[in-house]
Amino acid sequence: MAGREWWRDGVIYQIYPRSFQDSNRDGIGDLAGIIGQLDYLGWLGIDAIWLTPITVSPDADMGYDVSDYCGVQPVFGDLERAETLIAEADRRGIKIVLDIVPNHTSDRHPWFIDARASRRARHRDWYVWADPRSDGGPPNNWVSQFGGPAWTLDERTGQYYLHNFLPEQPDLNWWSPDVRDAFDGIYRFWFDRGVAGFRIDVAHGIVKDRELRDNPPATADDTPWLQRLGQRPIYNTERPEVHDVLRRWRALADTYQPPRILLGETYVLDVRSMGRFYGQGDELHLAFNFTYVHAPFQAPALAEVVAESELVLGDHNWPVWTVSNHDVSRVMTRWGGGDERKLRCALLSLLTLRGTPVLYYGDEIGMPDTPIGKDALQDPLGKRYWPQPRGRDPERTPMPWRNTSGAGFTDAGARPWLPIGDAAVRNVEDQRRDPASTLCFTRDLIALRRETGDLQEGPYRQLPSPADAWVWQRGRSTIVAVNLSDRQVRIPEVAGGIKLATARSRDGERLTGTLTLGPWEGAVCSSESI
Repeated sequence: MAGREWWRDGVIYQIYPRSFQDSNRDGIGDLAGIIGQLDYLGWLGIDAIWLTPITVSPDADMGYDVSDYCGVQPVFGDLERAETLIAEADRRGIKIVLDIVPNHTSDRHPWFIDARASRRARHRDWYVWADPRSDGGPPNNWVSQFGGPAWTLDERTGQYYLHNFLPEQPDLNWWSPDVRDAFDGIYRFWFDRGVAGFRIDVAHGIVKDRELRDNPPATADDTPWLQRLGQRPIYNTERPEVHDVLRRWRALADTYQPPRILLGETYVLDVRSMGRFYGQGDELHLAFNFTYVHAPFQAPALAEVVAESELVLGDHNWPVWTVSNHDVSRVMTRWGGGDERKLRCALLSLLTLRGTPVLYYGDEIGMPDTPIGKDALQDPLGKRYWPQPRGRDPERTPMPWRNTSGAGFTDAGARPWLPIGDAAVRNVEDQRRDPASTLCFTRDLIALRRETGDLQEGPYRQLPSPADAWVWQRGRSTIVAVNLSDRQVRIPEVAGGIKLATARSRDGERLTGTLTLGPWEGAVCSSESI
């Protein structure tokens, strides 16, 4: 693998720090807790950790409202502890990728506090301000992703400021050269401390239309998400000028050795739109494919997304795949419906497609969404839309490490920041002891990926398959097949052997021309017939 980049060959593991490991018994996960579990991540085979924001925040949106980009949220630790995490992870061959939030700051950031002091303030132009319409209303029809108008009137200065999310998250003005220079400094601050790169929040939406034009209404042909918004956000997201900013960041990242990586939250539900964020190999290294995340768990639908992604990205751009994250229902619930067989098929697909897999903490043990009562809600979306299931708390609950009080996440006497799921049903300790567990299946699958050249760098080619099955070839001699149905399927022309199956009793089974898969079963095969 000489000369290949780690982010192409490796597996990235996303950690929500508040929920991973509490080291000081306050019920909130922290950086010291992550350091204490690095050996577990090394055992699992993880190559890099992506941390959701650890920077200073009032937590109106759980860290995605930043008040200091170069400091560490005290509940997580401090800058010295962050540097220790980077060093300890590096000692184990694990890289650290941080989350950065360039679309908006907290309304308590010193920049915004100054900006709203007067229309002549030094940082006024660092944010998006506009005069009211003639009737006193907002400057245009843009709506917030969290509901309601995307504008709030600042009574003191008589202008509205833009916030595509909460009013406590004012949008930065990326037409300002001062903002661009300031973020160059933020990137360098963390790159100089050894982080391997950044996951960029709202990477597709940081630049807004300079004329602040109204968005057109959504139509019946649009996605349910756009229909809920009531408009197509063509003027406050995906502006062509965003690519200038991404190219600037890529050029900065490339000045480091080894080059730092840029992983974008490109929350677009169209594969061709997603593909544009790679540029000509001069923008993002990796752009999240949300079309895949939101596809139904059906063979034709998933195969279609992958086929289109392969066509759009071509040989030179590298895909990135995930099946869960901190903003969507966990794969065990969303695709699996609580069925371990379905979960394993999803994990097998994730870790064998061409591209970089991102594994969300807890997916390796099959953590489901955890029901959250109204009194325990933390997420502003959950509070706003209660009792509708719109909040994101269920997929952010603490990691169950052991079947004990506190689940090994926190001390038995501490109250966790969110309720812990049923640790008796699934936890790391019990699954680590059981070779037939989903945790050991995931570990073995990661190891197989690492030792099999076809699964790291081999091209993807979809193969003919029965209805409800999805079969593909990687490289010269590896075939992956999943049966996403309740009936048995037979896949012809597969001679060789099963390297690893979702039903572990089939590992090592010889194949003489036909691969038979039971309902919701998958396998990675070495084939002699290709």
